Amino acid sequence: MAQQAYMTETDNGGSGPERRGDRFRRLVNRLLSGWRDDPRIWRRGIVTGAVALLLAGVLLLHSRIPNAVGNLGSLTETFLPWLALLIPVLFLIGVVRKSATALIAVLLPFIVWLNMFGGLLTDKAGTGGDFTVATHNVNAENPDPAGTATSLAASGADVVALEELKASAVPTYEKALAPTYKYHAVEGTVGLWSKYRLTGVKAVDIKLGWVRAMRATVATPDGPLAVYVAHLPSVRVKMNAGFTARQRDKSADALGEAIADESLPRVILLGDLNGTMNDRSLNAVTSQLRSTQGAAGSGFGFSWPASFPMARIDQIMVRGVEPESSWTLPRTGSDHLPIAARVNLTTSGS
Repeated sequence: MAQQAYMTETDNGGSGPERRGDRFRRLVNRLLSGWRDDPRIWRRGIVTGAVALLLAGVLLLHSRIPNAVGNLGSLTETFLPWLALLIPVLFLIGVVRKSATALIAVLLPFIVWLNMFGGLLTDKAGTGGDFTVATHNVNAENPDPAGTATSLAASGADVVALEELKASAVPTYEKALAPTYKYHAVEGTVGLWSKYRLTGVKAVDIKLGWVRAMRATVATPDGPLAVYVAHLPSVRVKMNAGFTARQRDKSADALGEAIADESLPRVILLGDLNGTMNDRSLNAVTSQLRSTQGAAGSGFGFSWPASFPMARIDQIMVRGVEPESSWTLPRTGSDHLPIAARVNLTTSGS
């Protein structure tokens, strides 16, 4: 009896994997049963395939989408990476519809998206660098300016730029940052705090009628560095007007002119540009400078809104210095995430 029980148990155990394999094969056969010898797999899903081709066209030709109507082009470019969410939806529709046409068509936007943004999915951060910068739109309604300042000082940045400074909150930021940063300057609603001496401090006219941009020379151990701090006007998405950004675009052009006239070879721009690197309306700025996130970051580095970041509208951009790493900092009391980057001042990558 014992021998019989042992043999029965052994037989059951041995047949288990085989039965699981049989179940898997039956499942695969069931999934494929509707595809085999079905000429309609090429006729079904034409609409899904067309949508996939349209999506690929938007990704490839986003710069040709006109801004004449509601700045539709800039709106699309602001959230361009998120178009990837449509790809798995189209793929699933193709599977459910059992459409070979749709599935092949979906490959095109997938390949285009990977070509455009796949590089951002890898970690390009290096371990070098000799100078760290940080920037933060602190939000005029920030309920904890002292805590925000303390968090930024803990980042280890050599210079910190702040945007959307409320006049009544400036003394709080000055007091909290003073132990770490010996030098600082505030122009309008933007400010710069530095461990090194600041000279040549001046407001930058970005055609607003009030000051939201500044420029200073930082006397780093490796020589002078021009640092710009800017907060471009906000944009709005309105049902009756679309993506309203005319003033932002005008200010971006003015900021681009100021940077183009900069005499120092090494330049860093810190600030809230209210636009992404893909937005063609910021070309006056982005065509002159490199994004530290694009060159040496990990991921997209989305900074806004802080509760669920969907776009990187806060930027660190450089010229004449080499980005080594770029990252977002922990959330503060602001609706933006602070961002930081480490660069090499002694070698140029431009």
